[in-house]
Amino acid sequence: MARYVVNRLAQAIMLLVIVSAIGFALLHLAPGGPLSQFAASAQMTQEDLDRVTRQLGLDRPLPIQYLDWFGRMLKGDWGKSYRDGEAVLSVISSHLGATLELMATATIIAVLLGCWIGILGALRRYSLFDTLATVGAMIALSIPTFWFGLVTIYVFSVKLGWLPAGNRETVGDGSFLDLLHHLIAPALVLALVETAMWGRFMRSSMLEVINQDYIRTARAKGMPEWRILTVHALRNALLPMITVAGLQFPTLLGGALVAETVFTWPGMGRLFLDSIGYRDYPVVMGILMFSATMVLIGSLLADIFYAVVDPRIRVG
Repeated sequence: MARYVVNRLAQAIMLLVIVSAIGFALLHLAPGGPLSQFAASAQMTQEDLDRVTRQLGLDRPLPIQYLDWFGRMLKGDWGKSYRDGEAVLSVISSHLGATLELMATATIIAVLLGCWIGILGALRRYSLFDTLATVGAMIALSIPTFWFGLVTIYVFSVKLGWLPAGNRETVGDGSFLDLLHHLIAPALVLALVETAMWGRFMRSSMLEVINQDYIRTARAKGMPEWRILTVHALRNALLPMITVAGLQFPTLLGGALVAETVFTWPGMGRLFLDSIGYRDYPVVMGILMFSATMVLIGSLLADIFYAVVDPRIRVG
């Protein structure tokens, strides 16, 4: 088991290094480069630009810049924002809570609702409910998150006035009910695709389990159906969902970026787009590395946990 964990950890670290190198190169080779926001100022002279170039170390070869940045990042120095000079880690941490709040709420909704739909669809295979659930899942997977978000704002905010059109809280309020009121729309929009995916995966997993020999044996012994489903079928059907949970994190993170943009939610997704617009490359790289790390950690934990419950995987 220890060898398996070490191998997976080494692979994750190697992927993180590759992601950081590619991201760093793309940002610095993009049109305009890190100096574009400084050059846009009419008050900046060529001498000023040369001085800023030397101060930021941009006059050195790109590989040297990357190695210097990566070394400082490992020591906890992720650089400072070009906009206000604040430390990148402080900027990210100030927006992290809002993103985790949105992602956690959407995940809870998607897991509970998706698993319920998947289990019921498997038990009532080819029924009207299963057909409607399948069609609904295909539609949900086909709808762009930003479009669904705009429709939600138009219907429930503009026309009906039931939900706020954006932001995390009402200025001057900030109570729990006010926060919950603002959270409903973006969380439901973000959970739409996740619910469809969890439902489809759960249905397939449950169908595979209930057709196994040990399920038929339990029925032949006269075991109550509820006990067969809860103790034997559901428990084994949930095992493959561990891997699904790890693989869903990148999709959830990407969806959060879109949902935060549509609903002006002050999270990391909104910060990422704003930082790109301002050419705030230290913050962009910080968010990229943080997101990549979280994705790799989620995938690593899913692999390790699955190896714990199914020792056959460790052989590979």
